[in-house]
Amino acid sequence: MDYVNLGKSGLPISRLSFGSWITFGNQIQNKTSERLMDIAYDAGINFFDNAETYAAGESEKVMGEILKKRNWSRDSYIVSSKVFFGAGPKVPTQKGLHRKHIFEACHQALERLQVDYLDLYFCHRPDKSTPIEETVWSMHQLIMQGKILYWGTSEWSAQEIMEAHMFARQNHLIGPVVEQPQYNMLVRNKVEVEYSQIYKTVGLGTTIWSPLASGLLTGKYLDKKPQETRLNRDELSWLSEILMVEENHQKISKLKSLADDIGVKLSNLAIAWCLKNQDVSTVILGATKEEQLIENLKSTEVLPKLTDDVMNKIEEILQNKPIHPPY
Repeated sequence: MDYVNLGKSGLPISRLSFGSWITFGNQIQNKTSERLMDIAYDAGINFFDNAETYAAGESEKVMGEILKKRNWSRDSYIVSSKVFFGAGPKVPTQKGLHRKHIFEACHQALERLQVDYLDLYFCHRPDKSTPIEETVWSMHQLIMQGKILYWGTSEWSAQEIMEAHMFARQNHLIGPVVEQPQYNMLVRNKVEVEYSQIYKTVGLGTTIWSPLASGLLTGKYLDKKPQETRLNRDELSWLSEILMVEENHQKISKLKSLADDIGVKLSNLAIAWCLKNQDVSTVILGATKEEQLIENLKSTEVLPKLTDDVMNKIEEILQNKPIHPPY
């Protein structure tokens, strides 16, 4: 496993990481979750991603039980939570990025994960109803209290991230070091264009989610729509409507042929393509089966095959390279 520093921080993070969205406490049995964590950790993965809203808090409880049972050295892994959507009943004080919910949610995540501190704490979405100054102060205070080590954002705009940095800098506070955006062959603009300047100005790290477009880039939807998959779940109907279009199926069919030509699985090609981007710190993998995770861990071996010629062929198929505005 290779490691890079997360953004401008000195924190080494594995290029592949493991997340529990949809799966833990929801889609798979706890014994399977435990085995998947073992496989990931033994492979050198040191970042385990979670959030208060995943399975309404059950995902963190399952992960917390596994971490307690395994008793891995706390300095050998990174664990995260996210705050915004809430984990239970959604009365006004139980969601958002105001100081009360940030503090309450952090304490609850620590209890569910059974750890003394969070390595990474993400603001899961921007909160239009809370001043960004309040959010930055709250995150800084959690760091000062030793409850979190670093904080970041997820699906924030470049402008919002820079507003947080500007306020932090003006007030000698600790700003966000990482963003967690969706990024894959079909969703590219934020990572490749919108954030392009702030990688340079503030050293933004990225922990990207959905490298396989919720399974679409495995090719399993080409012939028929399989049951018991992410895109068939009611809570992901919004994502299914965006991704399950004929244009994407045509692209994936051609990508599958290209993957076959160079002797790799389409899923490995898609993950390696994300890793090829130097602005991607880590690619978060998700899995429901052991063999699925084991296969996806091989994606780093595909990187040498992503020559300039192969990358150009991928671009010819995708026809979606974002256009950088003139500066």
